[in-house]
Amino acid sequence: MTEAVIEKKLPARRDVPVGDTWDLASLFSSDAEWEAALAEWEKMIPGFEAFAGTLGQSPEKLAACLAHDVAVDRAGDRLGTYAHLRASEDQGAAESQRMVGRFQHMATRAGEKASFIRPEILAIPPATLAAWLELPALSDYRLILERLVRTRPHVLSEPEEKLLAMQGTFAGTAGKVFRQLTDADMKFGSVTDGKGQKVELSNATFITLLHDTSRETRRTAFHRFYDQYEAHANTLAATLSGSVERDVYAARVRKYPSAVEAALFGDHVPLAVYDQLITAVRANLPVVHRYYDVRKRILGLDEIHHYDCYVPLVPELEKKHSWNEAVKVVIESLAPLGKDYCTRLEHGLSGRWCDRYPNAGKQSGAFSSGTYDSDPYILMNFQEETVEHVFTLAHEAGHSMHTRYSAEAQPYQYSGYTIFVAEVASTFNEQLLTRLMIERATSAKEKAAIISREIDSIRNTIVRQTMFAECERKAHASAEAGEPLTLERIRGIYRELLDAYFGPHFALDKQLELECLRIPHFYNAFYVYKYATGLSAAITLAKKVAEGGARELDAYLRFLKGGCSKWPLDLLRDAGVDLEQPEPVATALTQFGRLVDELDGLL
Repeated sequence: MTEAVIEKKLPARRDVPVGDTWDLASLFSSDAEWEAALAEWEKMIPGFEAFAGTLGQSPEKLAACLAHDVAVDRAGDRLGTYAHLRASEDQGAAESQRMVGRFQHMATRAGEKASFIRPEILAIPPATLAAWLELPALSDYRLILERLVRTRPHVLSEPEEKLLAMQGTFAGTAGKVFRQLTDADMKFGSVTDGKGQKVELSNATFITLLHDTSRETRRTAFHRFYDQYEAHANTLAATLSGSVERDVYAARVRKYPSAVEAALFGDHVPLAVYDQLITAVRANLPVVHRYYDVRKRILGLDEIHHYDCYVPLVPELEKKHSWNEAVKVVIESLAPLGKDYCTRLEHGLSGRWCDRYPNAGKQSGAFSSGTYDSDPYILMNFQEETVEHVFTLAHEAGHSMHTRYSAEAQPYQYSGYTIFVAEVASTFNEQLLTRLMIERATSAKEKAAIISREIDSIRNTIVRQTMFAECERKAHASAEAGEPLTLERIRGIYRELLDAYFGPHFALDKQLELECLRIPHFYNAFYVYKYATGLSAAITLAKKVAEGGARELDAYLRFLKGGCSKWPLDLLRDAGVDLEQPEPVATALTQFGRLVDELDGLL
């Protein structure tokens, strides 16, 4: 008799225990309350009309308009966050998706109504505005205005700004087509994993299958997955090209020298920071190539392929952590951050900040999302048998505590920190967790497993993301030079990068050239380099705090409380790391090399 195979299904959202879900009451107690707030927000939007044409009359008029703008943003932030979180609970729930759409439609209208603000402010004579900035009436908005004045060369006339604002609903079409095609329309079939179980292959399960200890499973998953990308390669190349052309168009319209400089302008990051990241990583590629040689030897392979780069080197040491155990070890690891940080975080993680486990239709992955007026919520898809999810929890907790500290220390308009610094706060926590786990390792193999995980973290976050950053740089430069981004051009750019970053002894499958067609971040260009600079800064700062004293801790906590009250590079410099210098990236990659040597000795 054939034994029946029991398929484990995810619970429906309605069947998830309430205690395992987040409590969104700090935003809205119910969808009905959200509906009422949306109606009130809609009434606020026409309020912009009373200020149009008046901003140059007096500092009081300007302050009143800015106060209204901040109020609209703050109310919209709560509405948008609630809708997003409800939709992420079950992406098949039609009403939640409708809430997101309605919010986005109204947010676009708000942007249209407010589109006069920037050009009107910039029409105020510079000497007049400079004098106004010294007056008490504008003291709450001085930094906003100083930053706005800096954009003067890139702001258009009011009619032109309104036209650009009206593009908001369709400017992201290329990205939407990409997501619909790759997440909904493309079907990859199934793969039998190393345990003999049939697994549906998808964007969500692809990396999981590359972690499988069966090489045949990994190879099959890799080729079957990229067969579908090959079948849709021309369409995907067209969507990526469209996204790049949109970036180039936007930069030219606003008179930036290039798309990359347009992207860096908002954070006041010099182009040299972007380029020296690439230069520093390329200078250290020999140690990355050595790592692949070490991995090949440990796995006993004749040649190493991309599908061999994710399987754990010490898989038998995967440990189970219940939710409470994961919270406990995360809090213990963060002890260097002090009692206030740890007590508050433990309360939130043990309470209902987190939506903890997978359910049918729930958004995959993890994220932190809070507002000035709410708890800093965390979405997880926690699995007890996956130690990586403990690190994910520490990571997202870093974002959440950054959100709370900044909200409490800054007024609303200066509380929202940028992505550039966000990735420091999250990966800083991972560094402290890694330190604790290495200290507690009870055997050479356990220590090797943790070291291997840290090596892969640096490789994936600094080396791999820098390769992506260089790809974005080259793709946009090609479009700006009038060289169309055809499929062959895109493949050619990416192949050159694969050869450089993986080295001469790596077996590169031709299908890997299509990897650049499956990276969602490429539709939000010049973003991924921040992962690399963020971890580089975090490695330096975690060492300072863990091995330092009260001064180092105070400097780091001030950074967490900084929001956007200073430019990102200045916030980090005050905390103790200068990303305008090559040392942070070099230090991180030196640590990478030391860890590779240690791993080689342990295994």
